[in-house]
Amino acid sequence: MTTRWVKTGVWFTGLAAGLCLVAAVLSRTGAGHVIAQGTGTGTTPLNCDNQPCDAVARGRAAFNDRNLRELGGNGRACADCHVPSEALQLSPAVARARFEALLAKRAHNKNADDPLFRPVDADDFRVNGDNASDFSNLVDNGLVRVTMPLPLNVKVVDPATGQPSEDTSVDLWRAVMPVLNVVITGPDFVLPVWPPAAQQRVPILGQDPNGPNRQGGYQHDARFATLQEQARGALIAHAQVTVEPPARLLDDLAAFQETLFSSPGVETLADAIRNGSSFPDPDPELSPLEQDGKRVFTRACAQCHGGTLHPSTSTGDATLVRPIARYHPIAAACPRPTTDGFLPCPDRLNRNARTYRITLANGTIQTVTTSDPGRLLLTGQPADLGVMDVTQLRGIGRTAPYFQNNSAATLEEVLDHYDALFRRVARLNPPPNLPPLLSSNGTLLDRGFVTADERPALLAYLRKQ
Repeated sequence: MTTRWVKTGVWFTGLAAGLCLVAAVLSRTGAGHVIAQGTGTGTTPLNCDNQPCDAVARGRAAFNDRNLRELGGNGRACADCHVPSEALQLSPAVARARFEALLAKRAHNKNADDPLFRPVDADDFRVNGDNASDFSNLVDNGLVRVTMPLPLNVKVVDPATGQPSEDTSVDLWRAVMPVLNVVITGPDFVLPVWPPAAQQRVPILGQDPNGPNRQGGYQHDARFATLQEQARGALIAHAQVTVEPPARLLDDLAAFQETLFSSPGVETLADAIRNGSSFPDPDPELSPLEQDGKRVFTRACAQCHGGTLHPSTSTGDATLVRPIARYHPIAAACPRPTTDGFLPCPDRLNRNARTYRITLANGTIQTVTTSDPGRLLLTGQPADLGVMDVTQLRGIGRTAPYFQNNSAATLEEVLDHYDALFRRVARLNPPPNLPPLLSSNGTLLDRGFVTADERPALLAYLRKQ
């Protein structure tokens, strides 16, 4: 039985959309600390400081097992998408390299195989089923298919007819999230909740207007409440198992993943959260430039992404300033606004956009075009369009590219995107109504924006995480 404890909310990472990748290789650095390494093909050392070692060992084996106890899957393992050299995620560069290697092997052996490339994650799967072979989203963008049921009040518009289709689900394309640090992510069961108490919502067609996991979960949209739920969903959707995954298997996978950290400092922090003790600062030793960047981060970013004393709102200490909301829309989906300095999405990402017809509570119709409606697909609420959980930032310097669609190649592009986002928010909500995202008092722009001369320090700090 794995240990369970209240986890964090804002430095959220969630688990990845797929269950895949090559054999994980990690190395121990000091007592009990396990951090990701970039090369090698050995066995992942066990970190059993806070978990029963038998469960962690079984979870490690299951994470790398392409057969998974005869569950009738397609030959994928968790270790086919969570690549050790990519901080246990999947980048477009790695996907392309593996695809080109597979094609080279097939020139000599038509039966050569790589489980990463299964028809279920091909672009043409809905049309060609098991004969699908177009892996453009996977190879060009590093994105996997996530099929979501449509709310009762939401229809996808057929591009051929311009009319609502009869589809009851829609395919999204999302990035594979890192597995590291999941033990300090997920539901935290403390304020804030989503939506804020002041926001009144009317149910549409009897649907829950707030959606699942109001105080955090796993995946980009926090639709899973536990690591076990997430693992089950990935096994079914991406490994295509035909037998219900046993509860012990799911517990073992969770136990193993909860031993994976981006640094010894994060593991120490996790131990402190678990034990209810005071929070240590998980940062390593910082240079003067990085210390300046930390001060910029605390001023400009910590209200959403958490700071040293509240890294993910996991503590019940009422004196700590909470993030302003549990979830946020950051306009990373495609297409993007044409104002305020947003960079347009490239065609390889714009092509994933669909048009949605949304029936509001009063019966009126709203039409939007986007590559990812976010939590709107969990609630049917237009206010949730593009809303996602806030990402945890530990180890961010090793997890490029960024956002749920891998649309920002570098941290510099991330800061450019947020500068455009903050301009848009400030324009639409001018003083004295600036939101807490940007202002401590509704009038003064003292949060969010990062000046040009502050950027080098902030980037240095982020890369040191």
